[in-house]
Amino acid sequence: MSEERSAVITQSSASSEKPRSSFRSLFPSLSDYRELPRSWRSDLLAGLTVGIVALPLALGFGISSGAGAEAGLITAIIAGIIAAVFGGSHVQVSGPTGAMVVVLAPIVAQHGVGAVALVSLMAGIMVVAMGVLRLGRAVSVIPWPVIEGFTLGIAATIFLQQVPSVTSGDDGQELSTNVVVAAWQSITSLDPGYLLWALVAVAIVAVCMVVSPRIHHALPGSLIGIILVTVLALLLPTPLQPIGEIPNSLPAPTLPMIDFDLVGELLLPAFTVALLAAIESLLSARVASSMADVGGYEPDRELVGQGLASVGAGFFGGMPATGAIARTAVNVRSGARTRFASIVHALVLLVIISAVSGPVSMIPLAALAGVLMVTAVRMVNTDAMMSILRSTRSDALAFVITAFITVAFDLIVAVVIGVVIASIVVLRSISRRSDVTREPLPGVPVEGDERIALLRLDGPLFFAAADRMLDSVVGIDEVSVVILRMSQLELVDATGAHSLTEIVQGLERRGITVLIKGVKPAHRDLFRSVGVLRSLRHHKHLFDDLPHAIEHARDHIRRERAGQQ
Repeated sequence: MSEERSAVITQSSASSEKPRSSFRSLFPSLSDYRELPRSWRSDLLAGLTVGIVALPLALGFGISSGAGAEAGLITAIIAGIIAAVFGGSHVQVSGPTGAMVVVLAPIVAQHGVGAVALVSLMAGIMVVAMGVLRLGRAVSVIPWPVIEGFTLGIAATIFLQQVPSVTSGDDGQELSTNVVVAAWQSITSLDPGYLLWALVAVAIVAVCMVVSPRIHHALPGSLIGIILVTVLALLLPTPLQPIGEIPNSLPAPTLPMIDFDLVGELLLPAFTVALLAAIESLLSARVASSMADVGGYEPDRELVGQGLASVGAGFFGGMPATGAIARTAVNVRSGARTRFASIVHALVLLVIISAVSGPVSMIPLAALAGVLMVTAVRMVNTDAMMSILRSTRSDALAFVITAFITVAFDLIVAVVIGVVIASIVVLRSISRRSDVTREPLPGVPVEGDERIALLRLDGPLFFAAADRMLDSVVGIDEVSVVILRMSQLELVDATGAHSLTEIVQGLERRGITVLIKGVKPAHRDLFRSVGVLRSLRHHKHLFDDLPHAIEHARDHIRRERAGQQ
């Protein structure tokens, strides 16, 4: 999963379809299914394959979030259909994901299971709003090291979340909401007898997941492993704890209980969920568009579709949904060409719980823990990690800090801090391109030229470089005239323009005449509004070419010397 993620970060945004300009572009159209008459067989097979793969993941992620296996299945079915129809990708598969589990688990621990549906509804509305406001391409600002750190942190968190299910099952012990602390608590109070059987279950599932694809890529290793462990648990007197009863049909849709005090408390968590849903879904859609020739994706429509999917899941008692990279990859590799495959995947899950909910309820939790542990390990792209750690110190720092904060504190905070660190590094690098160079006057030297300083301002002049450039210019002495060459200035912001104003004013206060040459047309309005041009001693001290500026400076020196005689 991480490998696909990191690969797509380098993809050009040209891989996306050019979005339609009208508001109608955010909603389904018949053109979404133009390939269906030719691809329905491969779509049907892909949907069946993904449905089987998605079953253990939906169960496992539902349980790990604290919302329960039922919530995971409901989300995979309801959100899977809605996102397939309304989303902006032709082959995206949506449902509960590991990243969402990381965010939801603390919410469930603090506010209870009943808050999940309300959070799903609130977050879904926020994601829809992001799509309507055309914020779909904002995910492209997240740097690759931050994405990889984010992914590594999620993988570690998912793995640690399974430790209590392996050490002693659910023995009623109150565990910390921090996954690291909770894992340590469960290890210090483990049940040796339970641990032995659980490790056997995990090993069986892991071996099946590793070996099955080598035999045939279509073999669902996780499902085979779960079946073997379940049969073992039924035949032998093991202490392994099963999932427990799950419904054999979908519940009736209901509006979640809305308590305005609770809504206020959940506002920030819901916003966190919304950001995660947007980031995860858009990254997954980008992966899908780069994996095969299945058309691009419309990021704004994808946000609308994912938001509606979470709203729909909330009405049925489910949890927030996102695009699932691993399931989407299976979908594409199984031959999916249209949205029909994703719809079939959801219908397959519906048929499974309707027909075999009894056997599903007997699946040991340790088996699902094994599935999620292997999934977490597969999320880690060691090649990408080593590439980042061997790159620059700043990128390595952003990667490590993002991963650490994801595990130790909060996922979205980790992304924000990672982006901030990366931004600071980029700004620092750009600011180093800003420079002030004193040049000799061109042509034959004239007496008094030593009293004229010709300064060339290079690179961007913005808030990160303004003070350094200000110090370089204001510190000049033993001159009577300073010519500021500005034709090489690139980006200039308000802070940079204000610094130029201070440079001019500071030099003029010391009796040094300032001449400005070569202001770009793009900078004139900013210089005029901020006061750079007003700071000049005379409006004729603004020049378009260097020879006239130098001649004016020499004339000033001659007049100054004449006045001294």
